[in-house]
Amino acid sequence: MSELKYLDLHGDRVAYRDVGRGEEVLLLIHGMAGSSETWRSVIPQLSKRYRVIAPDLLGHGQSAKPRSDYSLGAFAVWLRDLLDELGVSRATIVGQSLGGGVAMQFVYQHPDYCRRLVLISSGGLGLDVGWTLRLLSAPGAELLLPVIAPPPVVKAGNKIRGWLTARSIQSPRGAEMWSAYSSLADAQTRQAFLRTLRSVVDYRGQAVSALNRLHLTSELPLLVIWGEDDHIIPVEHGYALNDVRAGCRLEVLPGVGHFPHVEKPNDVVELLDDFLATTAQPDEAATPIR
Repeated sequence: MSELKYLDLHGDRVAYRDVGRGEEVLLLIHGMAGSSETWRSVIPQLSKRYRVIAPDLLGHGQSAKPRSDYSLGAFAVWLRDLLDELGVSRATIVGQSLGGGVAMQFVYQHPDYCRRLVLISSGGLGLDVGWTLRLLSAPGAELLLPVIAPPPVVKAGNKIRGWLTARSIQSPRGAEMWSAYSSLADAQTRQAFLRTLRSVVDYRGQAVSALNRLHLTSELPLLVIWGEDDHIIPVEHGYALNDVRAGCRLEVLPGVGHFPHVEKPNDVVELLDDFLATTAQPDEAATPIR
């Protein structure tokens, strides 16, 4: 896995990975309570052919966690400024879970930066979402989280995880869920997590939808990847998107949950390679949205 790099953006430290020298640029956007580490199984392969940029979103991973705006719109502006800082004018935008919602918002706000859009188990396409996230969005969750994820429990869990890994006993899906859970042992991360969560989810489910704007991206090549056994954001959202968005390419992976890029990384890399190879790349591919 590539090492983290750091830069200062508007006074906040940004952690990111920037690997590969290909003419094509992929911007990988992780999900809620995640980090760029989530792409560990696909970056080595993708970086052989493309330049791959994977940031820790503000409030996540090793990036700063200020008392700030964690809305989709704020993340989209932040990503635009990050690409400017890195000298990138256009990229294929890849978002997983929350990152999918951020990716769609980015395309809506900054279409001139976008060659293609790839959504993996994406948020922002329907009301349904797992009950855990609904409960954590409720008032008082800031009092509950320190009890749910106390540092001693996380420390013990990390030891057990290390023991299992040493014996080649691994569950990619479980490891990803543990990584998200264990990050909440940190107080600043918890605060940023709740601000982010409450910007997109309430007790009724997802509170933000991109469906009414999708027709504005009709000229943009779109690939959607979903796990058939996703219990956090149901695969039905992918099928619904495929029905209403002309030119959408939907790929459903059997036996896979919410993290296709972790559970079946080779499949995801093959799909990305084929998608990039078979979609046109003229400058006008991402028609500006007015």
